[in-house]
Amino acid sequence: MYKHPLIDRDKMTPAEALDILIEGNHRFINNYSVEKDFQSLLRITRDKQHPFASFLSCSDSRAPVELVFDQALGDIFSVRLAGNIASDKAVGSLEFSSKYLGSKLIVVMGHTSCGAVKAACDDFKDGHIGEIINLIKPSIRHEKTIAAEQRNSKNPDFVEKINALNVKYQIDSIIRMSDIIADMIESREIGIIGGIYDLETGKVKFLEDTLKV
Repeated sequence: MYKHPLIDRDKMTPAEALDILIEGNHRFINNYSVEKDFQSLLRITRDKQHPFASFLSCSDSRAPVELVFDQALGDIFSVRLAGNIASDKAVGSLEFSSKYLGSKLIVVMGHTSCGAVKAACDDFKDGHIGEIINLIKPSIRHEKTIAAEQRNSKNPDFVEKINALNVKYQIDSIIRMSDIIADMIESREIGIIGGIYDLETGKVKFLEDTLKV
């Protein structure tokens, strides 16, 4: 089990980073947490940060990344936007954490019953929310199995299909938009994977077909 201080993070592989997250989520769903000395962590991290994983996840208040994976100060570089969308600024943040902070793994994490995904399913329009919806809509176009009359947020099966497709689409967008991240994945300096957090069980299901390490 990985613990602080920050030594050995440069030697950590993307696969090892993923294992740490899987172990942490297992502790979370079993209502067990590793004891953390936050005063020591404050001293260790006050002058620099060296997260082992970066997340692009939804802003939903029920899905705080550090808690879900039982991690501590300095472990996770967290980028949170409604719908876990790969905006220009989100991608830039992930570039920074990967290239300059030494993060070994990017996780794009959606969650069940995502409000932003539901809004996209209903073609919701209001204020700047439309900018978020526009970055989720390609996932809706990629879904071909649900009949037209059932393609809305009242159909939980449709919502969850779009949820998973959206995670995959945002991963593709990150790699397409960022030469920095694409090159680091190609050279195996970092990895990337998608996942879905279940709001009911607390379990994160990693999407193995998205894994690049």
